[in-house]
Amino acid sequence: MMNLGTQNVLVTGAAGWIGTALVNALIHGSPDSPALATPDPHLKIRALLLPGDDDEKLRKMSDRVEIVRGDVRNAADCDKFCAPGGGGVVFHLAGIIHPQRVREFYDINVTGSGHVLEAAARAKVRRVVVMSSNSPCGNNPNRDDLFDEQSPYHPYRNYGRSKMLLELKAREFHKAGLVETSIIRAPWFYGPFQPPRQTLFFNMIRDGKGPIVGDGNNRRSMAYVENLAQGLLLAAAAPAAGGKIYWIADRYPYTMNQIIDTVEKLLETEFGQKCAHKRMKLPGVAAEIAGVADAMIQQLGGYNQKIHVLSEMNKTIACRVDRAVAELGYNPAVDLEEGMRRSLRWVREQGMI
Repeated sequence: MMNLGTQNVLVTGAAGWIGTALVNALIHGSPDSPALATPDPHLKIRALLLPGDDDEKLRKMSDRVEIVRGDVRNAADCDKFCAPGGGGVVFHLAGIIHPQRVREFYDINVTGSGHVLEAAARAKVRRVVVMSSNSPCGNNPNRDDLFDEQSPYHPYRNYGRSKMLLELKAREFHKAGLVETSIIRAPWFYGPFQPPRQTLFFNMIRDGKGPIVGDGNNRRSMAYVENLAQGLLLAAAAPAAGGKIYWIADRYPYTMNQIIDTVEKLLETEFGQKCAHKRMKLPGVAAEIAGVADAMIQQLGGYNQKIHVLSEMNKTIACRVDRAVAELGYNPAVDLEEGMRRSLRWVREQGMI
């Protein structure tokens, strides 16, 4: 049976993509990890949602999910959320990836996260599992390189810097003995409960507009959401995970060509979608030009999601998961093809394709 060392679980950002997947794993178990396959029926799950967040998916999962409304930018909301959390585990997943303005990175990912850590410390929470990103390490220096837990900080733009500052803050709290923390670095993730931007990516591939910048052989680590939820739960449960950083992703990275080819094949052979069998090919310099534009826009305090994403499309962003496998018993059993199959099945069930 799943044993997190507590039956008191708190999840910030619970209405988001990963938050929903994590709550689902808490309720139904994580089938690819023997230690987590059978859920604890006595877990009490407290979920922090923004005032406007839709809570329907979470409420349908179980009546053991308590919804609390609040914003991590408000310290009082964080105290209210964490107050009953003594001895429990907080999964801090709330954050922003694509804001309207640069300042939101720091208001939410840094200041807001500080409020959560402070509230968790005051509530005497046992451990805070913090969701970070690949962005504090930036892009790999070459295609053969793989990030590990000793890779230096080299943050990519303001998002990467905000997540680096979050990691440093979490580590300070741990070193000071205020609250145990464990940091999870996740790359590009995929799977059920996806937001519209991922469905748009599928539609672009179907319509022959799947973006390949350069030769498409740059590698990307990806994390299927059930693999990622497994890693989060193991980091909460393992005594040795306190104070540690773990990369959590699929076992091996994939090339951009492989990612797009896999989605296209599944769309056509298993989901009845007629694909154009074309690519939107751009020279590698397009990403470099986008990078210059992205830097200028962010320097002025703005943010453009499409330009930012384009700037990364020819980059290798890849990691190894050896430490998580060795120390946590992490078993990323779902690979790209099966994960994309499940993702597309979910999209079809929602009537999106």
